[in-house]
Amino acid sequence: MAPKLYMTILSPPVRAVLMCARAIDLELEPVEVDLLKGDHLKPEFVKINPLHTVPVLDDDGFIVQDSHAIMSYLIGKYAKDKSLYPTDVQKRALIDQRLYFDSGILFVRHLRVALHVLGGQKTIPEEYSSAVQEAFGFLDTFLKDSKYVAGENLSIADLSIINTVSNVRALVPLDETKYPNIASWKKTLETLPYYEINTEGSTLFKTIFQNMLST
Repeated sequence: MAPKLYMTILSPPVRAVLMCARAIDLELEPVEVDLLKGDHLKPEFVKINPLHTVPVLDDDGFIVQDSHAIMSYLIGKYAKDKSLYPTDVQKRALIDQRLYFDSGILFVRHLRVALHVLGGQKTIPEEYSSAVQEAFGFLDTFLKDSKYVAGENLSIADLSIINTVSNVRALVPLDETKYPNIASWKKTLETLPYYEINTEGSTLFKTIFQNMLST
């Protein structure tokens, strides 16, 4: 029986898990959670995740919350090739650092902007935009001397961060001439055979949120 993934394609963390699963040839059973309709606040969902966030993995009754934890779990349990999250402690430490950057800095700043728009605001405060631009700068520096965010090999950190970047740039422009390393990295990731997962979700996110800003 395939593990269940509670999800919405609008969510960058969800898309990261979907891309990870595709990369290791793992089938997941999607369970749609409509955040805009408040499905994540319903008692039956809060029971499996009191944080009422997606994604949530249900692997035969074993519940894992948080996309980073889910991806490391899936690779540890199901992947024959562990290269997306290798066992080498130094490589893994660098990947973990980039994942913490995603969850503690980049995604937090994305979420602040998104919630601002969801709250009915029509303009993005300069403070919010500047914080996102600062995060873009950090990321561009990470990519200065390596092909991927945590070295020369693709990892789950890339899958996480590219999805967050793809959403937030719909609200705060990313100037690829200012951040050339991000631009080059993005082009590399766009060649992945499962990149359409990110394209689908981020395009839908952009459509919905740009409409909120303009109406």
